[in-house]
Amino acid sequence: MEDYLQNLSHKRFNILTEEWVLVSPHRTKRPWQGQEEEISSEERVSHDPNCYLCSGNTRANGDVNPNYEDVFIFKNDFAALTQNNSSFSTDEGLLKSETESGICKVICFSPDHSKSLAQMSIKEIEKVILAWQSEYASLGREKSINYVQIFENKGEVMGCSNPHPHGQIWSQSSLPNEVVKKDKSQLKYYEANNSSLLGDYLKQELKHKERIIFENRAYVALVPFWAVWPYEVMIIPKSHQNDIYQIPSSETILFAEVISVVTKVYDRLFNCSFPYSSGIHQAPTNKANNKHWHWHMSFYPPLLRSATVKKFMVGYEMFASPQRDITAETAAETLRSLM
Repeated sequence: MEDYLQNLSHKRFNILTEEWVLVSPHRTKRPWQGQEEEISSEERVSHDPNCYLCSGNTRANGDVNPNYEDVFIFKNDFAALTQNNSSFSTDEGLLKSETESGICKVICFSPDHSKSLAQMSIKEIEKVILAWQSEYASLGREKSINYVQIFENKGEVMGCSNPHPHGQIWSQSSLPNEVVKKDKSQLKYYEANNSSLLGDYLKQELKHKERIIFENRAYVALVPFWAVWPYEVMIIPKSHQNDIYQIPSSETILFAEVISVVTKVYDRLFNCSFPYSSGIHQAPTNKANNKHWHWHMSFYPPLLRSATVKKFMVGYEMFASPQRDITAETAAETLRSLM
């Protein structure tokens, strides 16, 4: 990549959201005198009797978890979206509102309270993927569900309220904001080129190699050219698949391998249990022709310079545009070196 992208301030275009990110590589030299996070040194046990998510324990609403042995899924006891809402809408000039309903679930990745995805075996991660596929399909068949969002918040610094290894699945009647942006950009590109936007982008990345962290026969993990977070990573399938339900059975283990590699490398970066928010964006379940969609999984980690220095989205980023100091190429090189 040209030297000026590594030395001069510039903008990079996010092809999925059609938004720009400001990149300021010269700022990596500035001294840090801001807030530093506390890193927990607490040893976690494999079963915590006080954990609401551990097998056999009683949750906050009084339900008792089964003595599960691998993946366990249940409806969120404090769901952000609920079903059977009374339908309404208001339109009073500039004051608009309407009903939003959905189903929220919690997915426990493992009965072992002490583990994260980085400590789980590839086969154990594959069981999580198979559960994701099943939930995407079953929730998507609900008449009232038009989008299924699978995500994980890992670490206290990301607002995770329970350290037990788990993620969430929120499904809803409308398409959320980020998905609407990606739906439009991918559809526009597909109609103009009769090919996948992310598929063609991936061909360019495989040619350049400088932002790729890891690849196997079916998937590529890379730092996207337009990355906002310091060590942001995206996993993209090499073949054009609209959603994770289209993953061939022979490739779920390969998807698990990439997740394992990425999370392990994260933990090595600053020698800590690396916090992040991860999520899968995939075709809506709205019964439309979504052949333009190319599913992908993104990891947004907040750590900037060390295990204690966090990247905050404030000031210019809240009022103007996302901004980053560490270039995507530098981040990818650092992560590759830890393989």
